[in-house]
This record gives sequence, C-alpha cells and structure tokens, in this order.
Amino acid sequence: MTLFHNMSAIAYSTAFAVAVLIWYGTGRQPLAVAWAFVKALIQSRKYLLFFVAVLAILLLNKYELHLENWIDISYDLTAAMIGWEGAWQAGLQNTLRSDALVAICAVFYLVLFQATMIASVGIYTYVRNMKLYYAICIAILLNYLLAVPFYLFVPVNEAWHANPQIQFLMLNVFPTFEQHYRSLSGLNNCFPSLHTSLSVTLALLASKSGIRRWTIFAWINAIVIVFSIFYLGIHWFTDMVAGVALAAFSVYVGLKLGAWAENRARSNAVVPARDKLEPSVES
Repeated sequence: MTLFHNMSAIAYSTAFAVAVLIWYGTGRQPLAVAWAFVKALIQSRKYLLFFVAVLAILLLNKYELHLENWIDISYDLTAAMIGWEGAWQAGLQNTLRSDALVAICAVFYLVLFQATMIASVGIYTYVRNMKLYYAICIAILLNYLLAVPFYLFVPVNEAWHANPQIQFLMLNVFPTFEQHYRSLSGLNNCFPSLHTSLSVTLALLASKSGIRRWTIFAWINAIVIVFSIFYLGIHWFTDMVAGVALAAFSVYVGLKLGAWAENRARSNAVVPARDKLEPSVES
C-alpha cells in the first residue's frame, strides 16, 4: 500500500497536518495563528533571532551528510555499540505484522514528526507563552548540536541494514524512500535517535503548556514514533535510550534559558516606560 511517491507528497501532507494540529491545539483557525506568528517575527527582534537560529541548525543538519563525506570516516561502530541487541525488531515485525500498522507508523515518522514541531511553535506563539517558545527553540538547537557530532564520528548503521532478519517496512508505503528521503537521513546516522529525542522533547514541553489536549496528543505522538523506529526496522534500543536522555537534557536547559530569556524581554519592555515617567516625577 503506497502512501508516498515523493517528497512533495510528504510536504503537502505535512502542511495539512500542521493546519489540523494548530486548530486542535488552539481551537482557532490556522490563518489566525499564522498571522500571530508573522507579527511576532516583525515586532520582536529576539523572537526573530531565535527562529533564525533554529532554521540555521536545520540547514546544518541538511548538509551534515556532505560534511560526513568530506571528513571521510572509514570505521563503523555498529557491531561494537549495538550489535549485541540481535534481531529483536524482526520478532516485533512478525508478531504485529499489519499493513495498516505500517501505514500509521510511516505517517507518524514522516509527517506528524515535523508537523508537531511546527505546530508547537505556532501554538506557543499564539497563546503568548514566550517561555515555551524560547524553550522549544533552544531545545531543538541542543538536540541537533549534540547529535551531529555523533553522526559524524560515531557511525552506526540502521537496524535493517545491519541485520538481514530485520525488514525495512518503510518501503511498503514509500517505495522511493532511498532515492528521495535518504539525503535527509544518513544510513549510519542512527545513534542517537533524533526522532526519539525531538518527539519526546515536544511532549515534555507540551506538558508545561497547560493545554491538556495538546499535551495528550504530544505524548501519543512521541510514543507512536518511538514504537515506529523499532517496528519499521530503523533504530536500535540503544539509540532510543540515548534519544530520551538527549531530550531530557535539552528540555531542562531549554526551560531554564527560556525563563531567563522571557524575564529579560519583560525587563527590557518595562525600562522604557519607567524612563518616560522620570522627567514628570522630577518636575
């Protein structure tokens, strides 16, 4: 059952998912949230700076494979790091074999993963929770900054490629995955699992939002994605554990720095008002 033929199909699906998730998280039409986002970019230099920083790290990740080829690492740590796990993913695939389950996992992995990230930014902007906006930007930056060195110097192959007993079920719904998607996700960029770290990061931050239904969805999204990385035959258990640890650290730092950035923004907004009052007081 083919769901995706190329990256355009994934892009359209992601755009639709973002609109639905924004409506679900805010109860408002997506265009209103989009307008709030545009106004924030125009009105706040700090907001714009954080957003540009996230775009920059995403661009770095896009070209990570080129950097990897330039460095030309010849060793492979798959066996040394996670070969001890065997082929337990194959047992999971055989036990729960279902075309519908493969499709669901693929949609979460390919579409809802990034859609939830984009929608989170829109939702926190719309409800004016700047602490969470700053926190999510910082957490995304840390996830990528800390993961890229591992991808460059700790090459670990995906489970299906390392063990022939494990099937790459993604090809059932996205037959041209290797031709179209592989340039965004290296075959040996396995440890840690960024799908795990980022989805858990979004869930942990959603728990601080006070939006109950968004928190529930974010955790469902994270749980399904963690299951999907195993069921589709991509990751090892070790990758997931490292991803959860990366998420916990990134969220901790993100919330601390997010609170600091919010307090600075508030203090800077108050100072001019005080300055304007001083002449009238002195007179």
